[in-house]
Amino acid sequence: MTNQFYQDFDRETASGYPRPDDYRTPFQVDRDRILHTSAFRRLQSKTQVFLSGEYDFYRTRLTHSLEVAQVGRSICQRLKQRSDQLSDDCYIDADLVEAACLSHDLGHPPFGHSGERTLHHWMRDFGGFEGNAQTLRMLTETIYANPRDGKLTGMKPTRAFLDSILKYKAFHHEVPGARNHFIYDDQETWLAFVFGMAWREVKETWSGSSRNSLKSIECQVMDWADDTAYSLNDLVDGINVSFITTERIERWAATQELNEVQAEHVSNLLRAIREERTEPVIGRKIGEFIAGCHLEEAEANILSRQSHRYRFNLVIEPEIREEADLYKRLALDVVFRSQQLQQLDYKGDHILRRLLEVFAERYLDPECPPPVALRLLPPLYEKLLGEAASKAARARILCDYLATMTDGFATRTYKRLFDAEFGSIVDLV
Repeated sequence: MTNQFYQDFDRETASGYPRPDDYRTPFQVDRDRILHTSAFRRLQSKTQVFLSGEYDFYRTRLTHSLEVAQVGRSICQRLKQRSDQLSDDCYIDADLVEAACLSHDLGHPPFGHSGERTLHHWMRDFGGFEGNAQTLRMLTETIYANPRDGKLTGMKPTRAFLDSILKYKAFHHEVPGARNHFIYDDQETWLAFVFGMAWREVKETWSGSSRNSLKSIECQVMDWADDTAYSLNDLVDGINVSFITTERIERWAATQELNEVQAEHVSNLLRAIREERTEPVIGRKIGEFIAGCHLEEAEANILSRQSHRYRFNLVIEPEIREEADLYKRLALDVVFRSQQLQQLDYKGDHILRRLLEVFAERYLDPECPPPVALRLLPPLYEKLLGEAASKAARARILCDYLATMTDGFATRTYKRLFDAEFGSIVDLV
Protein backbone atom coordinates (compact mmCIF):
# COMPACT_ATOMS: atom_id res chain seq x y z
CA MET A 1 0.00 0.00 0.00
CA THR A 2 1.49 3.35 -1.08
CA ASN A 3 1.73 5.99 1.62
CA GLN A 4 -0.47 8.86 0.37
CA PHE A 5 1.25 11.34 2.68
CA TYR A 6 4.07 11.66 0.12
CA GLN A 7 4.07 12.48 -3.58
CA ASP A 8 6.67 12.13 -6.34
CA PHE A 9 7.78 15.65 -5.43
CA ASP A 10 8.86 14.43 -1.97
CA ARG A 11 10.63 11.34 -3.33
CA GLU A 12 12.59 13.14 -6.04
CA THR A 13 16.36 12.92 -5.57
CA ALA A 14 18.96 15.67 -5.77
CA SER A 15 20.48 13.94 -8.81
CA GLY A 16 17.38 14.69 -10.85
CA TYR A 17 17.16 11.06 -11.89
CA PRO A 18 14.82 8.44 -10.40
CA ARG A 19 16.43 5.69 -8.37
CA PRO A 20 16.25 2.20 -9.87
CA ASP A 21 13.45 -0.07 -8.70
CA ASP A 22 14.26 -1.51 -5.31
CA TYR A 23 12.58 -3.63 -2.67
CA ARG A 24 13.02 -0.62 -0.39
CA THR A 25 11.20 2.68 -0.37
CA PRO A 26 13.25 5.78 -1.32
CA PHE A 27 13.35 6.81 2.34
CA GLN A 28 14.62 3.40 3.42
CA VAL A 29 17.41 3.83 0.87
CA ASP A 30 18.27 7.21 2.43
CA ARG A 31 18.39 5.66 5.90
CA ASP A 32 20.44 2.64 4.82
CA ARG A 33 22.99 4.78 3.00
CA ILE A 34 23.57 6.84 6.16
CA LEU A 35 24.03 3.73 8.29
CA HIS A 36 26.78 2.42 6.03
CA THR A 37 28.85 5.60 5.77
CA SER A 38 32.16 6.14 7.52
CA ALA A 39 30.82 9.54 8.59
CA PHE A 40 28.16 7.79 10.68
CA ARG A 41 30.67 5.37 12.20
CA ARG A 42 32.95 8.24 13.18
CA LEU A 43 30.23 9.51 15.51
CA GLN A 44 31.21 6.73 17.92
CA SER A 45 34.37 8.72 18.72
CA LYS A 46 32.94 12.23 18.82
CA THR A 47 31.99 14.03 22.02
CA GLN A 48 28.37 14.18 23.13
CA VAL A 49 28.90 15.58 26.64
CA PHE A 50 32.13 13.98 27.86
CA LEU A 51 35.20 13.35 25.71
CA SER A 52 34.91 10.01 23.96
CA GLY A 53 36.98 7.15 25.32
CA GLU A 54 37.19 8.32 28.94
CA TYR A 55 34.55 5.83 30.11
CA ASP A 56 32.79 3.04 28.26
CA PHE A 57 29.20 3.54 29.43
CA TYR A 58 28.24 7.11 28.62
CA ARG A 59 26.93 8.48 25.38
CA THR A 60 28.85 9.48 22.28
CA ARG A 61 27.40 11.22 19.24
CA LEU A 62 26.71 7.76 17.80
CA THR A 63 24.72 6.34 20.72
CA HIS A 64 22.93 9.68 21.07
CA SER A 65 21.92 9.53 17.39
CA LEU A 66 20.64 5.97 17.81
CA GLU A 67 18.55 7.05 20.80
CA VAL A 68 17.18 10.03 18.88
CA ALA A 69 16.22 7.67 16.05
CA GLN A 70 14.35 5.37 18.44
CA VAL A 71 12.45 8.29 19.95
CA GLY A 72 11.68 9.66 16.48
CA ARG A 73 10.24 6.34 15.29
CA SER A 74 8.16 6.04 18.45
CA ILE A 75 6.72 9.53 17.93
CA CYS A 76 5.73 8.58 14.37
CA GLN A 77 4.03 5.39 15.58
CA ARG A 78 2.12 7.21 18.30
CA LEU A 79 0.99 9.98 15.95
CA LYS A 80 -0.21 7.41 13.41
CA GLN A 81 -2.28 5.64 16.07
CA ARG A 82 -3.62 8.71 17.88
CA SER A 83 -4.03 11.45 15.25
CA ASP A 84 -7.30 11.84 13.38
CA GLN A 85 -5.38 13.53 10.56
CA LEU A 86 -3.39 10.35 9.80
CA SER A 87 -4.43 6.85 8.72
CA ASP A 88 -3.03 3.50 7.63
CA ASP A 89 -2.48 4.80 4.09
CA CYS A 90 -1.50 8.40 4.96
CA TYR A 91 1.11 8.82 7.71
CA ILE A 92 4.48 10.29 8.59
CA ASP A 93 7.13 7.86 7.36
CA ALA A 94 9.14 6.47 10.31
CA ASP A 95 12.03 5.42 8.05
CA LEU A 96 12.35 8.99 6.81
CA VAL A 97 12.31 10.34 10.35
CA GLU A 98 14.84 7.72 11.41
CA ALA A 99 17.15 8.77 8.57
CA ALA A 100 16.89 12.38 9.74
CA CYS A 101 17.61 11.42 13.35
CA LEU A 102 20.62 9.29 12.42
CA SER A 103 22.00 12.14 10.29
CA HIS A 104 21.31 15.17 12.44
CA ASP A 105 24.79 15.30 14.03
CA LEU A 106 26.91 14.12 11.08
CA GLY A 107 28.35 17.58 10.49
CA HIS A 108 29.51 18.17 14.05
CA PRO A 109 33.29 18.38 14.50
CA PRO A 110 35.42 16.81 17.25
CA PHE A 111 35.14 18.08 20.84
CA GLY A 112 31.43 18.88 20.74
CA HIS A 113 30.13 22.43 20.73
CA SER A 114 33.56 23.71 21.72
CA GLY A 115 34.93 22.39 18.43
CA GLU A 116 32.04 23.95 16.54
CA ARG A 117 32.77 27.35 18.07
CA THR A 118 36.48 27.02 17.23
CA LEU A 119 35.84 26.23 13.57
CA HIS A 120 33.24 28.98 13.28
CA HIS A 121 35.65 31.55 14.71
CA TRP A 122 38.37 30.47 12.29
CA MET A 123 35.94 30.55 9.34
CA ARG A 124 34.47 33.95 10.26
CA ASP A 125 35.91 35.57 7.08
CA PHE A 126 35.10 32.59 4.85
CA GLY A 127 31.40 31.96 5.41
CA GLY A 128 31.38 30.58 8.95
CA PHE A 129 30.94 27.04 10.24
CA GLU A 130 27.72 25.49 11.56
CA GLY A 131 27.06 21.85 12.38
CA ASN A 132 23.68 21.72 10.63
CA ALA A 133 25.05 23.46 7.55
CA GLN A 134 27.96 21.03 7.52
CA THR A 135 25.54 18.10 7.62
CA LEU A 136 23.82 19.56 4.55
CA ARG A 137 27.21 19.95 2.84
CA MET A 138 28.13 16.35 3.60
CA LEU A 139 24.85 14.87 2.36
CA THR A 140 24.97 16.82 -0.89
CA GLU A 141 28.67 17.21 -1.65
CA THR A 142 31.26 15.44 0.50
CA ILE A 143 30.05 12.32 2.33
CA TYR A 144 31.68 9.91 -0.14
CA ALA A 145 35.43 10.15 -0.81
CA ASN A 146 37.00 8.62 -3.91
CA PRO A 147 40.80 8.87 -3.60
CA ARG A 148 41.23 7.25 -7.02
CA ASP A 149 39.68 10.14 -8.96
CA GLY A 150 40.32 12.73 -6.24
CA LYS A 151 36.71 13.70 -5.66
CA LEU A 152 34.19 14.09 -2.86
CA THR A 153 30.54 13.52 -3.68
CA GLY A 154 27.16 13.61 -1.96
CA MET A 155 24.67 10.79 -1.57
CA LYS A 156 21.93 12.22 -3.82
CA PRO A 157 19.27 12.31 -1.09
CA THR A 158 15.54 12.62 -1.65
CA ARG A 159 13.97 16.04 -1.28
CA ALA A 160 11.97 15.02 1.81
CA PHE A 161 15.07 13.59 3.52
CA LEU A 162 17.22 16.64 2.79
CA ASP A 163 14.47 18.90 4.12
CA SER A 164 14.09 16.76 7.23
CA ILE A 165 17.59 17.63 8.48
CA LEU A 166 17.32 21.36 7.72
CA LYS A 167 16.56 22.89 11.10
CA TYR A 168 17.90 26.23 9.80
CA LYS A 169 17.32 27.84 6.45
CA ALA A 170 18.74 31.35 6.87
CA PHE A 171 21.99 32.09 5.04
CA HIS A 172 25.14 33.10 6.88
CA HIS A 173 25.12 36.64 5.46
CA GLU A 174 21.50 37.11 6.61
CA VAL A 175 22.34 36.66 10.30
CA PRO A 176 25.50 38.76 10.81
CA GLY A 177 27.27 38.02 14.06
CA ALA A 178 25.38 34.78 14.67
CA ARG A 179 27.44 31.84 15.91
CA ASN A 180 24.98 29.22 14.65
CA HIS A 181 21.50 28.66 13.20
CA PHE A 182 22.42 29.29 9.56
CA ILE A 183 23.49 27.49 6.40
CA TYR A 184 26.34 28.52 4.13
CA ASP A 185 25.77 31.17 1.48
CA ASP A 186 26.80 28.82 -1.33
CA GLN A 187 24.10 26.30 -0.35
CA GLU A 188 21.24 28.18 -1.98
CA THR A 189 21.13 25.57 -4.74
CA TRP A 190 20.09 22.95 -2.20
CA LEU A 191 17.52 25.19 -0.56
CA ALA A 192 16.05 25.87 -4.00
CA PHE A 193 15.90 22.11 -4.59
CA VAL A 194 14.17 21.52 -1.24
CA PHE A 195 11.44 24.07 -1.93
CA GLY A 196 11.09 23.40 -5.66
CA MET A 197 8.82 25.79 -7.55
CA ALA A 198 7.97 27.58 -4.29
CA TRP A 199 11.54 28.76 -3.67
CA ARG A 200 11.18 32.22 -5.22
CA GLU A 201 8.06 33.00 -3.18
CA VAL A 202 9.63 31.52 -0.03
CA LYS A 203 12.71 33.69 -0.49
CA GLU A 204 10.57 36.81 -0.88
CA THR A 205 8.09 36.02 1.91
CA TRP A 206 10.40 34.62 4.59
CA SER A 207 13.65 36.53 4.73
CA GLY A 208 16.66 35.98 6.97
CA SER A 209 16.16 34.20 10.28
CA SER A 210 12.36 34.08 9.81
CA ARG A 211 13.03 31.31 7.27
CA ASN A 212 14.27 29.14 10.15
CA SER A 213 10.65 28.77 11.22
CA LEU A 214 9.96 26.71 8.08
CA LYS A 215 10.39 23.12 9.19
CA SER A 216 8.82 20.07 7.64
CA ILE A 217 6.89 17.83 10.02
CA GLU A 218 9.69 15.23 9.85
CA CYS A 219 12.21 17.89 10.85
CA GLN A 220 9.98 18.92 13.76
CA VAL A 221 9.74 15.30 14.95
CA MET A 222 13.52 14.90 14.67
CA ASP A 223 14.04 18.15 16.60
CA TRP A 224 11.77 17.08 19.48
CA ALA A 225 13.32 13.60 19.53
CA ASP A 226 16.74 15.29 19.83
CA ASP A 227 15.48 17.55 22.63
CA THR A 228 14.00 14.53 24.42
CA ALA A 229 17.19 12.51 24.17
CA TYR A 230 19.66 15.13 25.28
CA SER A 231 17.53 16.79 27.96
CA LEU A 232 17.02 13.42 29.66
CA ASN A 233 19.87 11.12 28.67
CA ASP A 234 22.61 13.74 29.06
CA LEU A 235 21.24 14.14 32.57
CA VAL A 236 21.76 10.41 33.21
CA ASP A 237 25.37 10.60 31.99
CA GLY A 238 26.02 13.54 34.29
CA ILE A 239 24.65 11.56 37.23
CA ASN A 240 26.56 8.39 36.34
CA VAL A 241 29.92 10.17 36.28
CA SER A 242 29.05 12.12 39.47
CA PHE A 243 28.99 15.54 37.86
CA ILE A 244 25.37 15.78 38.93
CA THR A 245 24.97 14.84 42.61
CA THR A 246 22.21 15.43 45.10
CA GLU A 247 24.36 18.09 46.80
CA ARG A 248 24.99 19.97 43.54
CA ILE A 249 21.34 19.77 42.54
CA GLU A 250 20.25 21.13 45.91
CA ARG A 251 22.75 24.00 45.70
CA TRP A 252 21.63 24.74 42.14
CA ALA A 253 17.93 24.64 43.06
CA ALA A 254 18.54 27.09 45.91
CA THR A 255 19.72 29.68 43.35
CA GLN A 256 16.73 29.22 41.02
CA GLU A 257 13.23 30.65 41.13
CA LEU A 258 11.38 27.38 40.65
CA ASN A 259 7.62 27.17 40.55
CA GLU A 260 5.76 24.39 42.36
CA VAL A 261 5.81 21.98 39.42
CA GLN A 262 9.50 22.55 38.71
CA ALA A 263 10.35 22.04 42.38
CA GLU A 264 8.49 18.73 42.30
CA HIS A 265 10.49 17.59 39.25
CA VAL A 266 13.71 18.41 41.10
CA SER A 267 12.50 16.56 44.18
CA ASN A 268 11.63 13.49 42.11
CA LEU A 269 15.06 13.55 40.47
CA LEU A 270 16.76 13.74 43.87
CA ARG A 271 14.70 10.79 45.07
CA ALA A 272 15.64 8.75 42.00
CA ILE A 273 19.35 9.43 42.59
CA ARG A 274 19.17 8.50 46.28
CA GLU A 275 17.28 5.29 45.47
CA GLU A 276 19.68 4.50 42.60
CA ARG A 277 16.78 4.32 40.15
CA THR A 278 17.81 7.07 37.76
CA GLU A 279 17.76 5.10 34.50
CA PRO A 280 14.28 3.50 34.91
CA VAL A 281 12.85 6.83 36.07
CA ILE A 282 14.34 8.67 33.09
CA GLY A 283 13.18 5.84 30.82
CA ARG A 284 9.59 6.53 31.86
CA LYS A 285 10.17 10.24 31.27
CA ILE A 286 11.15 9.48 27.67
CA GLY A 287 7.78 7.78 27.23
CA GLU A 288 6.04 10.82 28.70
CA PHE A 289 7.89 13.16 26.36
CA ILE A 290 6.91 11.00 23.37
CA ALA A 291 3.28 11.05 24.51
CA GLY A 292 3.40 14.78 25.15
CA CYS A 293 3.10 15.87 21.53
CA HIS A 294 0.33 15.94 18.94
CA LEU A 295 -0.36 17.21 15.44
CA GLU A 296 -2.04 20.49 14.63
CA GLU A 297 -3.12 21.70 11.21
CA ALA A 298 -0.79 24.45 9.99
CA GLU A 299 -1.95 27.66 8.39
CA ALA A 300 -2.34 27.09 4.65
CA ASN A 301 0.42 28.55 2.48
CA ILE A 302 2.34 27.75 -0.69
CA LEU A 303 4.34 25.04 1.09
CA SER A 304 1.36 23.21 2.59
CA ARG A 305 -0.28 23.21 -0.83
CA GLN A 306 2.83 21.72 -2.36
CA SER A 307 3.47 18.93 0.19
CA HIS A 308 1.73 17.31 3.16
CA ARG A 309 5.05 17.70 4.96
CA TYR A 310 4.13 21.34 5.61
CA ARG A 311 0.46 20.76 6.42
CA PHE A 312 1.08 20.05 10.10
CA ASN A 313 2.90 21.38 13.14
CA LEU A 314 4.11 19.23 16.00
CA VAL A 315 2.72 20.73 19.21
CA ILE A 316 4.45 19.93 22.49
CA GLU A 317 2.38 20.11 25.66
CA PRO A 318 3.56 23.21 27.58
CA GLU A 319 4.23 21.34 30.82
CA ILE A 320 6.38 18.79 28.96
CA ARG A 321 8.33 21.52 27.18
CA GLU A 322 8.84 23.30 30.50
CA GLU A 323 10.16 20.10 32.09
CA ALA A 324 12.61 19.52 29.23
CA ASP A 325 13.85 23.11 29.52
CA LEU A 326 14.32 22.63 33.27
CA TYR A 327 16.55 19.60 32.77
CA LYS A 328 18.56 21.37 30.07
CA ARG A 329 19.10 24.33 32.40
CA LEU A 330 20.24 22.01 35.15
CA ALA A 331 22.71 20.20 32.87
CA LEU A 332 24.02 23.48 31.46
CA ASP A 333 24.69 25.02 34.86
CA VAL A 334 25.94 21.96 36.73
CA VAL A 335 27.75 20.03 33.96
CA PHE A 336 28.61 22.18 30.96
CA ARG A 337 29.66 25.20 33.01
CA SER A 338 31.64 23.14 35.50
CA GLN A 339 35.35 23.76 35.88
CA GLN A 340 36.20 20.25 34.68
CA LEU A 341 34.25 20.42 31.42
CA GLN A 342 35.38 23.99 30.74
CA GLN A 343 38.99 22.77 31.00
CA LEU A 344 38.27 19.96 28.53
CA ASP A 345 36.60 22.47 26.21
CA TYR A 346 39.71 24.62 26.42
CA LYS A 347 41.89 21.65 25.53
CA GLY A 348 39.75 20.76 22.51
CA ASP A 349 39.79 24.37 21.36
CA HIS A 350 43.58 24.51 21.74
CA ILE A 351 44.11 21.33 19.73
CA LEU A 352 41.92 22.48 16.84
CA ARG A 353 43.37 26.01 16.79
CA ARG A 354 46.95 24.68 16.61
CA LEU A 355 46.04 22.25 13.82
CA LEU A 356 44.34 25.05 11.90
CA GLU A 357 47.38 27.28 12.29
CA VAL A 358 49.69 24.64 10.84
CA PHE A 359 47.40 23.68 7.96
CA ALA A 360 46.62 27.31 7.13
CA GLU A 361 50.30 28.21 7.01
CA ARG A 362 50.93 25.33 4.61
CA TYR A 363 47.85 25.45 2.38
CA LEU A 364 45.77 28.60 2.69
CA ASP A 365 47.81 31.06 0.64
CA PRO A 366 49.73 29.34 -2.20
CA GLU A 367 51.31 32.66 -3.20
CA CYS A 368 53.16 32.78 0.12
CA PRO A 369 54.13 29.16 0.85
CA PRO A 370 56.14 28.25 3.96
CA PRO A 371 59.88 27.62 3.52
CA VAL A 372 59.35 23.84 3.42
CA ALA A 373 56.26 22.64 1.51
CA LEU A 374 55.55 19.49 3.48
CA ARG A 375 52.66 17.17 2.65
CA LEU A 376 50.60 17.25 5.83
CA LEU A 377 47.22 16.04 4.56
CA PRO A 378 45.98 12.91 2.77
CA PRO A 379 46.49 12.90 -1.04
CA LEU A 380 42.77 13.48 -1.69
CA TYR A 381 42.75 16.73 0.28
CA GLU A 382 46.11 17.79 -1.18
CA LYS A 383 44.56 17.44 -4.65
CA LEU A 384 41.38 19.30 -3.71
CA LEU A 385 43.37 22.16 -2.19
CA GLY A 386 45.59 22.36 -5.26
CA GLU A 387 42.53 22.69 -7.50
CA ALA A 388 40.66 25.19 -5.31
CA ALA A 389 40.06 28.49 -7.06
CA SER A 390 40.13 30.84 -4.07
CA LYS A 391 41.36 31.28 -0.53
CA ALA A 392 37.80 30.88 0.76
CA ALA A 393 37.45 27.58 -1.10
CA ARG A 394 40.72 26.31 0.40
CA ALA A 395 39.58 27.38 3.87
CA ARG A 396 36.35 25.43 3.42
CA ILE A 397 38.26 22.31 2.37
CA LEU A 398 40.53 22.57 5.41
CA CYS A 399 37.44 23.03 7.57
CA ASP A 400 35.87 19.93 5.98
CA TYR A 401 38.95 17.91 6.89
CA LEU A 402 39.02 19.11 10.50
CA ALA A 403 35.27 18.54 10.88
CA THR A 404 35.56 14.89 9.81
CA MET A 405 38.07 14.17 12.57
CA THR A 406 37.11 12.22 15.66
CA ASP A 407 38.30 13.39 19.08
CA GLY A 408 40.98 10.71 19.09
CA PHE A 409 42.22 11.36 15.57
CA ALA A 410 42.48 15.10 16.20
CA THR A 411 44.45 14.41 19.39
CA ARG A 412 46.81 11.96 17.65
CA THR A 413 47.38 14.39 14.78
CA TYR A 414 48.20 17.11 17.30
CA LYS A 415 50.68 14.82 19.07
CA ARG A 416 52.41 13.85 15.82
CA LEU A 417 52.92 17.49 14.97
CA PHE A 418 53.87 18.87 18.40
CA ASP A 419 54.85 16.05 20.77
CA ALA A 420 58.49 15.03 20.39
CA GLU A 421 57.82 11.75 22.25
CA PHE A 422 55.03 10.72 19.85
CA GLY A 423 55.40 9.62 16.26
CA SER A 424 56.63 6.08 15.73
CA ILE A 425 55.54 4.27 12.58
CA VAL A 426 52.67 2.59 14.49
CA ASP A 427 51.28 6.04 15.40
CA LEU A 428 50.62 6.96 11.78
CA VAL A 429 46.90 6.09 11.73
